[in-house]
Amino acid sequence: MEESNFGHFLKSLREKQRMSLREAERESGVSNAYIAQIERAIDHRQSRKYKELAKAYNVTVRELFLRAGYLDEPEVTATEEEACRSRFQYVLADPDYKLGTRIRGEGLNMEAKRGIIIVYETLTGKKLINTEA
Repeated sequence: MEESNFGHFLKSLREKQRMSLREAERESGVSNAYIAQIERAIDHRQSRKYKELAKAYNVTVRELFLRAGYLDEPEVTATEEEACRSRFQYVLADPDYKLGTRIRGEGLNMEAKRGIIIVYETLTGKKLINTEA
């Protein structure tokens, strides 16, 4: 979700609950003035900072929030093979990646797919494979 839509999203959630700003303050412990600022997209400094920190540390914002205890549920993870297959499909579907012959992926083993993903990452600067293990 784009940052500019976040406030609108929060406001729509509050309105669906038929909550006033004061009721939202009472339920959340966040001041109604601050909630209003977020809803009007006046204060997005923190969310921008989280994105910048995550990028600098080469982790996802989700991982930052998970480690900080802000997320209740663990992330559902795919098996290594499922993740590789998904990343490989991403490479095949990228319309901006047109280097050499188009690959179909038929008959390639997981190692070959991983190699293609690594080449893709190197050439595009996009990180698809988590190198932490």
